Amino acid sequence: MKTTFGLRLLILSIPFSLTILPVLSQTKAQVFDGQTPITWLGLDFTQAKFIGAPVDYGKAEEVNSERISHFYTRSWNYLFMDQPKKFDVAKAVHRATVQYRIEVTQKVDDTIKKDFFSKDPAQFKTLTEQNIGDLVKNYDYQGNTGIGMLFFVDGISKSTSQEGVWVTFVDMQSKTVLYTTYMVGKSGGMGFRNNWADAVYKILQAFYTDPGWAK
Repeated sequence: MKTTFGLRLLILSIPFSLTILPVLSQTKAQVFDGQTPITWLGLDFTQAKFIGAPVDYGKAEEVNSERISHFYTRSWNYLFMDQPKKFDVAKAVHRATVQYRIEVTQKVDDTIKKDFFSKDPAQFKTLTEQNIGDLVKNYDYQGNTGIGMLFFVDGISKSTSQEGVWVTFVDMQSKTVLYTTYMVGKSGGMGFRNNWADAVYKILQAFYTDPGWAK
């Protein structure tokens, strides 16, 4: 009798489990529904390459790999906090508001120890969707769940005044990519920081009209 009762409980629990699992995961459709909460995670520079030599971008004491790692990555990320009306993530994703958890990308940016510069123009775009998926899978989302949004910076070119990034949305719980697209922004502005921050600003503006919103 006990065995029969236990079996009934098991059978009853199976369809219930199947019905609640989809609720726990995020979908691509939710990225573009204008309602599901989105968390801005920031700019990831771990894969970034600057095409050219440091001298092409500014004075040696101002622009070098160490200073990019320890100063500029933070400075660019904090622009989203300090100038939210300009770097308006919420508007770009058709939301009234978004949450900010830039410490997620800042943690990995703080570990960067590499030469950011390459003289090979082919290094401007090297990442693929598969690469983005692998990066997302190995990320530490620090306990955050739901939909996260971040930019993986791929390449920056002084000669073309362009910055290429992968605009990426992830399910932070399952560590999977919901949507990613490669976009290029034109730089502009005074000084090294502002010049390349402007390219990110233009990418945000352009994403507002991404084809996904029409679906």
